[in-house]
Amino acid sequence: MTTNLIGARIKALREERGLSQDDLARIFGFKDRQTVSAIETGERRVSAEELLTAVEKLNASLDYFTDPFLLAGEGKFSWRRHPRVGLESVKAFERVAGRWIAASRTLADQVGRPAPILRQSLKLTSRSSFEDAMAAGERFALEFQLGPIPAEKLAEVMECQLGILVLMVDTIDGVSGAACRLPDLDGVLINRHEVAGRRNFDLAHELFHILTWDTMPPEYLEDATEYSKIRVEQLANNFASALLMPEAALKDFERASAEGDIVSWLNATADRLQVTATALKWRLVASKRLDAARARAVSDDELRYNGHEGPTGEPPPLFSKSFMEVLGQAINEGRISARRAANLLDLTIEDLADLFERHAVEAPLDL
Repeated sequence: MTTNLIGARIKALREERGLSQDDLARIFGFKDRQTVSAIETGERRVSAEELLTAVEKLNASLDYFTDPFLLAGEGKFSWRRHPRVGLESVKAFERVAGRWIAASRTLADQVGRPAPILRQSLKLTSRSSFEDAMAAGERFALEFQLGPIPAEKLAEVMECQLGILVLMVDTIDGVSGAACRLPDLDGVLINRHEVAGRRNFDLAHELFHILTWDTMPPEYLEDATEYSKIRVEQLANNFASALLMPEAALKDFERASAEGDIVSWLNATADRLQVTATALKWRLVASKRLDAARARAVSDDELRYNGHEGPTGEPPPLFSKSFMEVLGQAINEGRISARRAANLLDLTIEDLADLFERHAVEAPLDL
């Protein structure tokens, strides 16, 4: 438990309650607000008596101030969701997801896997053109050697080379994913029950937000449909499209177009690239290989599920292999008990053991 943690929690609760630092100083019996400021910034420790005062006067549990597996006043989220999903539903799920992110941050540091000291960023701003965003997507895939099918390696590169936490999760209905920015960690959550092409697109889209958070921070709630008018979302979509569907993969389109076999080409190529055929269609329009009017003439019904009768393949296992490696090491080192870890992930002990197996990670001795 650190001074910074308690101070951040006190500040978050103060702001949530609409209190000023002067108000809080009176509650604690301090002479001035400078003492509150020093606590919130971590410059001054909170005594045991003052902590009990915070619990009593601010009507919060002791765990709120001391539980390291909790995010409160530390993280900024951007949720990609359908407009029908309300704010309160998102905030309730955020509290759950925040525990997973906080657990990863805390345990990774304890077992010797701290977040990288430096953050990568894209040289883009809200004034950048869509062509700039597409060029950045192509260059990212090239520089990080994502290969002919970038979707296959993207999550691994994000975790292992960029230090971004990537978690496949069970979200509430209507939420496809989120980006999270903490002072010392970046994270991406993806709804693992989306079709593979949508999962991959959301992953690349959220990557854009992580890499441009300082220059153009995303909205807290963003439209997961394809009709967003917000420029940063349009830039993110162009970046994601080019990253996952590089120009080299589009060269065969001219032949298919000349032969009048556009639908078959779109479905087969989308399957190979692990994207959706509809996204591929509009990528061709953006790259000026397909006229927009001709693209609209291709029915999305013919492209649904990339021409298959329904979704193909199984959802990926929960969370990620690196997340489970950290968790397993933490359990073995006594940093967290297997039972508490299971409760944290809302799993039974048996489910937790099975999850280690699914990720091909050796289960801790406690299991």
